[in-house]
Amino acid sequence: MTTNINNMNYNVNEKGYYGEFGGAYIPEMLYPNVEELRQNYLKIMAEPDFKKEFDQLLKDYVGRPSPLYFAKRLSEKYNTKIYLKREDLNHTGAHKINNTIGQILVAKRLGKHRIIAETGAGQHGVATATVCALMGLECIVYMGEVDIARQAPNVARMKMLGATVVPALSGSRTLKDATNEAIRDWINNPVDTHYIIGSAIGPHPYPDMVTRFQSVISQEIKWQLKEHEGRENPDYVVACIGGGSNAAGTYYHYLHEPDVKIIAVEAAGLGVDSGESAATSVLGKEGIIHGCKTLLMQTPDGQITEPYSISAGLDYPGVGPMHAHLAKTGRAEFMSIKDDEAMNAGLELCKLEGIIPAIESSHALAIFDQKTFKPTDVVVVSLSGRGDKDLQNYIEYFKI
Repeated sequence: MTTNINNMNYNVNEKGYYGEFGGAYIPEMLYPNVEELRQNYLKIMAEPDFKKEFDQLLKDYVGRPSPLYFAKRLSEKYNTKIYLKREDLNHTGAHKINNTIGQILVAKRLGKHRIIAETGAGQHGVATATVCALMGLECIVYMGEVDIARQAPNVARMKMLGATVVPALSGSRTLKDATNEAIRDWINNPVDTHYIIGSAIGPHPYPDMVTRFQSVISQEIKWQLKEHEGRENPDYVVACIGGGSNAAGTYYHYLHEPDVKIIAVEAAGLGVDSGESAATSVLGKEGIIHGCKTLLMQTPDGQITEPYSISAGLDYPGVGPMHAHLAKTGRAEFMSIKDDEAMNAGLELCKLEGIIPAIESSHALAIFDQKTFKPTDVVVVSLSGRGDKDLQNYIEYFKI
């Protein structure tokens, strides 16, 4: 179904919904926490002191603005203009830090002194541990046992930064299960604890709050593209999607620009129909996960099915409610990329541009083998993270 973009709102409404997706489906014990956040987040974010501190930290601590890099050799190969938004150059190596700095400043203003988080690829855990060290707050990170094994460098980083890393031992022992554990912790510690959710998922106001903190990405793309191309709007913006925070930030200032096409790239794992996949837009049906109504991979009787991707950051069985809305309305084109396609695209970027990308970001780069763009098209790809954390995966996959 396609909808007239001019008549459609892609931002959250006052009830916390993107179209029919979103809301806050939470146990009663969490209501006070979520409600406190909902009532205060926009007020806090609008305070001049908050803005000043947030912007200063993004500049001096994170190293923003991140460059918008014209990938000359990649562009020549695919006969189109490819720009990479270099979120991999941020402090801690990914886009995650934008949101954790924003949320830690909110938490401090709400008087919280204990921080919990969930992480899959470990980048959000590292970013949370980093800002907790910066602000002197206690940090507990929940991480699936499987992810702890495949993301050992990030686990070491979190521990060096003073965080306690707690393994999630249930279910598939990946991101979904880490999130469940974090929510349990929050229910048990409602007064002094803030839960920093790492993606554009969770009960309202989290998807909107995370998106707003990440929207610095598209805000920068607009003026950077003006410098490069003499126009603010590209023809396409492209990002990989798990829960969808780097994508939400990359799309944000373009959601209501009809001339900008949006491409969302999901992990197809071993293939969409293989039973080993995380392609939510194709396989998902409406359901509720981690506090919001969204598209979700599930059995006919509503049990969540286990997702799979070689990328620890994309093997989530759902997608953020904003992205579910973009899929349902046809505003975004969703593409599914298999493990091998992503790995080869990652290696190609290494060899053509001297940049080692995170496996998550490699999924976004893999679309150029599947979709033809015009030579005059300007395509901006969010390079959401760097590949340091994935070197072991690359070594094993390519037998380097």
